[in-house]
Amino acid sequence: MKKALLALGITSFLTACASQPDKINTAYVSDIQYRNYDCDQLTEESRRISYRVNELYGNLKNKADADTAQMGIGLVLFWPTLFLLEGGDGPEAQEYARLKGEQEAIQKVAIKKKCSIDFTPLDPKSAQAKKEDVTGTAKN
Repeated sequence: MKKALLALGITSFLTACASQPDKINTAYVSDIQYRNYDCDQLTEESRRISYRVNELYGNLKNKADADTAQMGIGLVLFWPTLFLLEGGDGPEAQEYARLKGEQEAIQKVAIKKKCSIDFTPLDPKSAQAKKEDVTGTAKN
């Protein structure tokens, strides 16, 4: 009985942690809203969305890493710290999933219209490093 309660408690705390952004599923977004866009508009919208996706990726990664560290410390050293976990993914994760869906929708329309848009996914880690270098907030 005690083992079952302990397992249930640990499971409930683990589900309260923020997800890594790589594990957040893409939300479905219809491509209808982009069908009237020309190639230039699709390119500009894709750039705007990619910038925000990379920004959210960094935020979500930091949040998930912090939750993981807090969980490790809580399990090993001081279990009351587990109550300080913020719990779940929150609105940023929902926005991240939706924007990834918008990227896919734009890509579908661009392919149909034979637009020459580079849809190579940016490495979020290098994008975050470039952003930090430009803003001067972190230097290695």
